[in-house]
Amino acid sequence: MSDIVLSVVVPVYNEQDNLTPLINEITAALRGVVPFEIVYVDDASKDRTAEVLRAEKARVPELRVVQHSRQSGQSTAIRNGVKAARGQWIGMLDGDGQNDPADLAKLWQEHLAAPADVKLFAGWRTTRRDVFSKRISSKVANAVRSRLLRDATPDTGCGLKVFEREVFLDLPYFDHMHRYLPALVQRAGWQVRSVPVAHRPRTAGVSKYGMLDRLWVGISDLRGVAWLIKRSKRTTAKEL
Repeated sequence: MSDIVLSVVVPVYNEQDNLTPLINEITAALRGVVPFEIVYVDDASKDRTAEVLRAEKARVPELRVVQHSRQSGQSTAIRNGVKAARGQWIGMLDGDGQNDPADLAKLWQEHLAAPADVKLFAGWRTTRRDVFSKRISSKVANAVRSRLLRDATPDTGCGLKVFEREVFLDLPYFDHMHRYLPALVQRAGWQVRSVPVAHRPRTAGVSKYGMLDRLWVGISDLRGVAWLIKRSKRTTAKEL
C-alpha cells in the first residue's frame, strides 16, 4: 500500500519555462509537512514541456508525469491526474506559476483542523495579479455563477484546491467541470471551505484562455450545472 497521503496534480500545456521553478517550490513547501507526490499532466504540449518534465523526473523523486496523446483540455487533464494519483487527498494548482505552492501547506492545515464533512478547500484570490480584462471577466463570471448556483464560494476560478480523491471521482464528469467543483461537491452532500490565498503575476508563457472563451463556454456550463443540481437526489443508505 502506498504511503502517499497528498497527491499534487498540476495540469500543463506549453509551460516549459514554468516547470522547474514551480516543482522546486512545491517540494520546498511540502517536504517534511506531509508524505506527497507530484503528478504533472502534460496536455500534449507543443513546446519542450515533455522534455523538461523527463529531466525533472530524474531529478525529483516525488515527481510523476502523465502525458496525453492529444490535447483534451484542463478538466480532462485534472481528472486523469487524479485517477493516476495514489494519495487519498489531492492538492491542485495551475502550472503557470500564479498560484503560490506555499498555500498548499496552508490548505492542508485547514483540512487537518476541519470537520470530516468538509471535502473541498478552495483557494480564494483576494488580490488578483492579472490584466484588467481578465479580472473584470472573472468578477462578472463569479457574480453570475454565485447568483445562479448559490454555491457560497467567492472564487471558483482559483486553481489552488485541496479535496478528497474519492469525492472528486464520484462527481459527474464533463469538460470545464473544474470551474464548478464547489457547487458539484455541495450537490454531492459535502461541505466546502474557501481559504484566502496569494496570487502572483505570470512571469513566463502566455494565458491559454481569453474573455470570450470563458463567457460563451460558461453560459452553457452554468445551465448544465444548474440542471444537475435541480435534478439531484441524496439519501443515506446502509446494508442490512
